Amino acid sequence: MNNKINKNMSLVKSISGIRGTIGGPVGDGLSPVDIVKFTTGYAFWLKKYRGKNNCKVVVGRDARLSGPMVSRIVIGTLMGCGCDVVNIGLATTPTTELAVTMEGADGGIIITASHNPKHWNALKLLNERGEFLSKNEGEEMLEMSEKGDVVYTEVDELGVCEEKNDYIQKHIDAVLKLKLVDVEAIRKANFKVAIDCVNSVGGIAIPALLKALGVEQVECLNCDPTGRFAHNPEPLPEHLTEIAEHIRKNKADVGFVVDPDVDRLALIQETGDMFGEEYTLVSVADYVLRNTPGNTVSNLSSTRALADVTHAHGGEYNAAAVGEVNVVEKMKATNAIIGGEGNGGVIYPECHYGRDALVGIALFLTNLAKTGKKVSELRASYPNYCISKNRIELKPNMDTDGIFAVIKGCYKQFKITDIDGVKIDFPQGWVHLRKSNTEPIIRVYSEAATMEQAQNFAHAIMDEIKRIANL
Repeated sequence: MNNKINKNMSLVKSISGIRGTIGGPVGDGLSPVDIVKFTTGYAFWLKKYRGKNNCKVVVGRDARLSGPMVSRIVIGTLMGCGCDVVNIGLATTPTTELAVTMEGADGGIIITASHNPKHWNALKLLNERGEFLSKNEGEEMLEMSEKGDVVYTEVDELGVCEEKNDYIQKHIDAVLKLKLVDVEAIRKANFKVAIDCVNSVGGIAIPALLKALGVEQVECLNCDPTGRFAHNPEPLPEHLTEIAEHIRKNKADVGFVVDPDVDRLALIQETGDMFGEEYTLVSVADYVLRNTPGNTVSNLSSTRALADVTHAHGGEYNAAAVGEVNVVEKMKATNAIIGGEGNGGVIYPECHYGRDALVGIALFLTNLAKTGKKVSELRASYPNYCISKNRIELKPNMDTDGIFAVIKGCYKQFKITDIDGVKIDFPQGWVHLRKSNTEPIIRVYSEAATMEQAQNFAHAIMDEIKRIANL
């Protein structure tokens, strides 16, 4: 049994935070010792970054089983580093991001492994704006964590911890104040809504949001925040058969599914068919752009449909490297009024610069109410593309950059983007190649008008890579 567990142990250190499995030897997963190590590194980095000894840090967590254990260690460590803590307890990732700015805090730690299974947890690290650390900031934090040459605070200067449990309500209040959220229109539409919150913190936040939006008919699946996920927590079609069947049988108007920390939103049509995670952002952006024309941003692996919708409204579309921090940076640089990622992440700066399923739900329902369309009719109104997701296993010491350079030369007659791996834009679609930060693989994403064409694009490039690398 122990051998089996140890094989699954993993600790992933990246600029946005520390992710790992619970249990096992120190350094092989997210052990208590590792939690102390990286929380300490963050605390002392934050003091240096903010130029003061007494920093205030917001701490929130999702409902996964290890959350209480990790939270207590994080809070105690921060106090031992001389940081004051605002513990907001069970809270979504976007709630914690908002709490940082509402508290005037210096930073924040979100304890969540997002869509990873229950034996994972993570420390997601925020700056004073409630945003993820930049590449340089993250690298400096990791360096300080590894050095370990810190001196903890003496007893008279220990930090203090304040408990606040009203931030989900404050988050909902902020959503209701958005100019493009029309509570009265939603109330009049009398929607029947089904939700699946995978037994995490969405089970607290989403029903409360829908009630505040005037939705009287809410059918809850897996909304008990026990952390015992009822299915694989990543909101992909193959994991959502229960709610899809429920919608068909009970004639709900729409289904909303969130991941454990509620920054991703998947939509289900009244037919029980998937709206398509890629199209969450497309639909919400279409509504926003119709009312407030402007620019948009998504990452390189997201659907071309967002660019099509943006151009139709007279705006400019830009692509960023994969990762929320990169999307936010590009949004600020191009004055984008909405952006996000094709995994169902909506970033609406009018509220804050973070992926937020609560914002996505409120804007989507307003649009649905105002158009009077069924969800399937709304989906049919957007350009239709299919994305194929593939991977190539890498051999040890394989020269990925060299492979990418050859591929660029082979396809130089097409538009090439190389800010994050290599993306080749064909007239009929695209292929994006990027090396995974967490696995020894090359991810190969492709898109076209049909799945067959998308797969043909991917397989042609994959065959070329295998030839170049002698795989």
